[in-house]
Amino acid sequence: MEILGRVFNVFLAIAVGSGGVIALFIALNYAVERLPYKWRSRLLPWVFVGPALLVLGLILVIPTLITIFYSFFGPATETFVGLKNYIFAFTNNDMQVALINNVLWIVLVTGVSVSVGLILAVLMDRVSYEPIAKSVIFTPMAISFVGASVIWRFVYAYRPEGDNQIGLLNAIVTSLGFDPVGWLVERVNFLGANVLGTTALLAIMIWLQTGFCMVLLSAAVKGIPKDMIEAARIDGANEFQIFWRITIPTIRSTMTVVATTIIVLVLKLFDIVWVMTNGNFGTEVVASRMIKEMFKFNNYGRGSAIATILLIAVVPIIIYNIHRFRKQEENQ
Repeated sequence: MEILGRVFNVFLAIAVGSGGVIALFIALNYAVERLPYKWRSRLLPWVFVGPALLVLGLILVIPTLITIFYSFFGPATETFVGLKNYIFAFTNNDMQVALINNVLWIVLVTGVSVSVGLILAVLMDRVSYEPIAKSVIFTPMAISFVGASVIWRFVYAYRPEGDNQIGLLNAIVTSLGFDPVGWLVERVNFLGANVLGTTALLAIMIWLQTGFCMVLLSAAVKGIPKDMIEAARIDGANEFQIFWRITIPTIRSTMTVVATTIIVLVLKLFDIVWVMTNGNFGTEVVASRMIKEMFKFNNYGRGSAIATILLIAVVPIIIYNIHRFRKQEENQ
């Protein structure tokens, strides 16, 4: 009975919510229709856009402004400290490691995911079993970051030398006669960051996002006119020249969208790091550091400052995408 009660509450909430929105639009539309034409033409667009803007302001704009405001205060958000939290974010050793790791994540995850996704998109376009192959490659996209991290913990599992290895990678390594490797804990330092551990983590992200890149880029590749490719072949161009001089320039706008989407995703990522290493062993990223400052150290000022830095890092990418989208619309 308890389950039936919950199901009933869910359907009731959906009905009331959806019905309420529909009733709101009908009521506002009816009220505007009663106004003179001059006012009606001006107010009617806001009848449809206004509620969405109001909700967006409540759940996005106001919390953002509050976060920026708190970033200038101390741990309990009571004492004004000016730019002290931002100075901490750029001078603290752990934060510097996190910033370096984020750069590695952005460069490697974006570069490898888009490159491999593009190569797979071109290759898959030429095989008869394309739907099956694409489905297999895209499947990891359906797994949550936490679920993927649990799967890869078994891949990277480490047991001391002489014990049976349950991790796939160490089973292969020991079968070849080498010592087992602590993929996540052994440090290969670069400016304080753990390159080996970070690379092991970002491999998970690449595994998750390559299918996403492949699907979008495949749609763009299929949109290239066949006549253009056939003309290039008749002129003597080989497949590499067609790929480099026709495929890439033609789908460049799609590649840009895919790359910027991956960059935004990487900037806000913390799940994989949190599950795999909790940010230890030099694998910290900015978002996981923000979570620690906010909820582990209860330093809301520093956490808000780091969140603001992440927001500022994302804004240029969003502005560039909007500018590119407007330019594309003007050219059509």
